[in-house]
Amino acid sequence: MTALDRRKFLKSAAAATAIGVVSGCVNTNQSANTGLLKQQGASVMGLAVPKMDVVRVGFIGVGQRGTGHVKHYCHLEGVEIKAICDTHEAVLDRSIEYVVKQGFAKPDRYTGSDYAYRKMLARPDIDIVIISTPWKWHTPMSVETMESGKHAFVEVPAATTIDECWQLVNTAERTQKNCMMMENVNYGREELMVLNMVRQGLFGELLHGEAAYIHDLRWQMKEVDHKTGSWRTYWHTKRDGNLYPTHGLGPVSQYMNINRGDRFDYVTSTSTPALGRAAYAKREFPAGHERNSLEFTAGDMNTSVIKTVQGRTITVQHDTTSPRPYTRHNLIQGTNGVFAGFPDRIALEKSPQKIDAIYDKEHQQAIKEWNAAGSQGRKPSHPSFHSWDRDMDKWYEAYDHPLYTRMGEEAKRNGGHGGMDFLMMYRIVYCLRNGEPLDQDVYDAAAWSSIFPQSMASVADRSNSKTIPDFTRGAWKTGKPLGIVI
Repeated sequence: MTALDRRKFLKSAAAATAIGVVSGCVNTNQSANTGLLKQQGASVMGLAVPKMDVVRVGFIGVGQRGTGHVKHYCHLEGVEIKAICDTHEAVLDRSIEYVVKQGFAKPDRYTGSDYAYRKMLARPDIDIVIISTPWKWHTPMSVETMESGKHAFVEVPAATTIDECWQLVNTAERTQKNCMMMENVNYGREELMVLNMVRQGLFGELLHGEAAYIHDLRWQMKEVDHKTGSWRTYWHTKRDGNLYPTHGLGPVSQYMNINRGDRFDYVTSTSTPALGRAAYAKREFPAGHERNSLEFTAGDMNTSVIKTVQGRTITVQHDTTSPRPYTRHNLIQGTNGVFAGFPDRIALEKSPQKIDAIYDKEHQQAIKEWNAAGSQGRKPSHPSFHSWDRDMDKWYEAYDHPLYTRMGEEAKRNGGHGGMDFLMMYRIVYCLRNGEPLDQDVYDAAAWSSIFPQSMASVADRSNSKTIPDFTRGAWKTGKPLGIVI
């Protein structure tokens, strides 16, 4: 990139950020068709970029999420970590030191202001940028990354308004660059297995899904100066809706081929009162503490229901405030039965032959033991869809996803939410080095993230439904579903 090109980029980056700041102030109950006004480039559905012998990486943000991503890239073949940027010098230096300790060249260091990342984006020797910053920066940084000629990989959610969703789509189409929201849950062992089951038709025709992010995060309110709670807490004072929809929604969307044969049509949303965080602040902080002056508006539990164009339904819940066990639900219902997670369980009307053989053997053994006991109690019945099968070992043995079968042990060794983070990063690098389309694209990033603003618009409008834009501009009708990658 010449000096003139760099000046041109920095000028356009400033304009892009200005647009992002303005869009962040737009009312969530805005027109869903904003982005249809002018398409500036070809569709990036199925985008495959030229093979990269080496994937040269830059990082923006190496706090609680980003530092893990740096570690994973140190354990992937065909990668060079060129530069790292963070405003917090302690975490920046920690990540740089880790890279050097692994025997790699010292990455260049960018810090000193909120916009130090622009100098990193202006350099020509970076192919992809990993963005792990607070939510308000996700869209502006992704847009500027693509404008600089690089591929953007951004943490969840990718956008917080419909206008931001369209900014991502329009920029990706104009620049023909990837913009992938790094939804790591799609790479969990359970989710990969269920995708494999769905692709083999185990549940019949799909009807309904349930997704959630129910995770007590009140403790993050004690992160006042640094870390996630120092900024995420305030989102609970600004909005009322589903603040974090994608962890449960991503896998269910892939099961249902959202944006690749079906798409979201509209969403209806409702919230409970916002009580838990104020009560927690009163209990855990001194009376005069800043946390006790906050007015929390986000309902403790939000429930949203999405209707798809093909008529399916998806329930999506969000609750990071109530005292209850963690769950993402991960339920998929079809005409032949259902799978549900947390804990894993399955019920089918007609089981596959290889599973039926195991059921028959278990049933015969149960009858034998019943007879030996003098036929006491209820006679054992053959398993059916009227009761859950919670013994999942045989199902994992029969339907483990090939990617997990091949890479699961390495993923567990490298860690990151049980290995799902490592598998995600492995797939990103694999696709780029082999010239293959990514498993998730900008249309997924926009559609999955759009539940954030549209749920809020619905809550504010007495739960009336809100349209989810067709970010693919019709390409969903012919988009190729995600296959069973290896």
